[in-house]
Amino acid sequence: MAKKKPWYYILAYVFLGLFAIFNIVPIFYMIVGSFKSESEYAASPFAMPEKLHFSNYAKAWDVANMDVYFFNSLLITIITLIVTVLLGALAAYFLSRFQYKLRGAIYALFLIGMLVPIHATLIPIFMIMKNINLLDTYLSLILPYTAFHLSLTVFILEGFMRSFPRDLEESGIVDGAGVYRIFWSIILPITRPALATVIILNFIYNWNEYLFALVMISSEALKTLPLGIANFVGIETASMTLQMAALTIALVPIIIFYLLLQKQLVNGMVAGAVKG
Repeated sequence: MAKKKPWYYILAYVFLGLFAIFNIVPIFYMIVGSFKSESEYAASPFAMPEKLHFSNYAKAWDVANMDVYFFNSLLITIITLIVTVLLGALAAYFLSRFQYKLRGAIYALFLIGMLVPIHATLIPIFMIMKNINLLDTYLSLILPYTAFHLSLTVFILEGFMRSFPRDLEESGIVDGAGVYRIFWSIILPITRPALATVIILNFIYNWNEYLFALVMISSEALKTLPLGIANFVGIETASMTLQMAALTIALVPIIIFYLLLQKQLVNGMVAGAVKG
C-alpha cells in the first residue's frame, strides 16, 4: 500500500494551488476581456464574451504603434540575453572549475552585485550614458541590463557547474581537448537545465523593465513595449478592452518562451533537488 503523504505535503499542495489560482485568474479575465466589445465589458466585466472581437488586437496594435515597440523590446531582450548568458557562463566556468588566488574575491564581487538595488544606480548610470554619448540608444539599455544580471546568472550557473565531477575535464584532456573546447563541448551542454533557468529570468526582466527605458530612451523610434503600453493607457484610458488586448500581446512572448524552455527548467529543479 502506498504511504500516506504527511500533512505538511498536503498543506504545501493546497498553498501552491491557491497561489497558482491567485495568479492565473487575473490573467484569464484579462484575456477574456480583450475579446469583448466595450458595451459587453461595461455590462459584465467577468462574463464570457458573446462573440470574439479579434479586431481589438488589430486596433490595439495600430493605436499603440506596437510594431515599433515590439521590435525594440525583442531586439534589446535577445541581445542582452545572449551577452549576459555567454559572459555569465564563462565567468561561472572559471570560478567553479579552477583554483587561483583571487577566485574568492572575484566571486564575492559578483555576490555583492546581487545586493545593489538596481534603480538606486539610475541617476549615476544616466550621467555616465550622457557623458559617453550613449543616451537614447539601444546600448543605454543593453549595457545596464547585462551588468545588473550577470551576478545572478553567475551565481546560479557557478553553483550548478561546481557539482560536476572532475572526471569530465580529465576525460576531455585525455582526448586532447583544451579549456574552451571542454567548456563548449562538455560543460555547457550538461548545464542546460541551469541555463534554462537564467534565460527565463533574464528574458522576463528585460522584456518587462520600465524605469530604465523611461529614463534612458526619449525617441519614439527606440521606445520599448512597456513604454508603448504606458503611453497607450494614457491615450485610450476609456477603452479597457483595447488595454487588455495590448497587455495580452505583451504577455504572449513570455508564455511562449517559458513553454519552449519548460522541460529544461523542470529538469534543472529536479537535478537540484537530487543534488541537495
